[in-house]
Amino acid sequence: MKLKGRTLIITGASRGIGEALALELAKAGANLVIGARNQTALEFVRDEVRDLGVRCEAVAGSAASSTVAEALVSAALQIGTFAGFIHNAGILNAGPLAYELIESQYDEIMESNVKGGYQLARFAYPHLIRQSGGIAVFLGSGVAEYNISGMGIYAIAKAAEEHLARQLAVEAPEVTCFVYRPGLVETDMQKQLREAQGGGSETLRPLFKGYKSQGRVLTPDQSARALVRILEGSPRKFHGKIATQNDL
Repeated sequence: MKLKGRTLIITGASRGIGEALALELAKAGANLVIGARNQTALEFVRDEVRDLGVRCEAVAGSAASSTVAEALVSAALQIGTFAGFIHNAGILNAGPLAYELIESQYDEIMESNVKGGYQLARFAYPHLIRQSGGIAVFLGSGVAEYNISGMGIYAIAKAAEEHLARQLAVEAPEVTCFVYRPGLVETDMQKQLREAQGGGSETLRPLFKGYKSQGRVLTPDQSARALVRILEGSPRKFHGKIATQNDL
């Protein structure tokens, strides 16, 4: 897939994997529209990207909002050569057991991971289908296949998000759609898991501290570079499937 000169949307781009993805894609020559809720941090990343010589626009807010999702797509269309999106945004709220989680935390998890992906697809897919192709990447997680105390609702959200990607792959085969599982990456989520509070903390803390001490945690740059290499290679082979940083 040719990235140079094409325009991609990235959600959750103000930090962590999203910021790393923005910088790696910019180095590959892609123009970007980046989204996140923190406007100040997002605009900092926008300026970092522009310094790499490509076009970049920032749209602050949650992609779960139809207004924000539509604005992300509109900005990408204005730049031109719209090629698709990477839905990286997600909230974890680690620690509480499923029945301990308060309603607002539940809503944050489901909206950021699942509804945000749905809203992006709702506004982006009609354009991608009309131009007979494009890319849609959803950041998934291996936890979608497991039951781990203290992150159950997040696991449910990731399972739903991954199912959404497979559904889109069936319904609009002309758009290459797949799940990218980034692996264990040193982000605020990892810190949250190592410092978890609530009924699941006795499970989460030793588990994720162990991953860190064993050297199994990647940097955001490592995980982002792997996805960019997949996009530059043959992303179509992952259509309707799951890709990881080992699939190069």
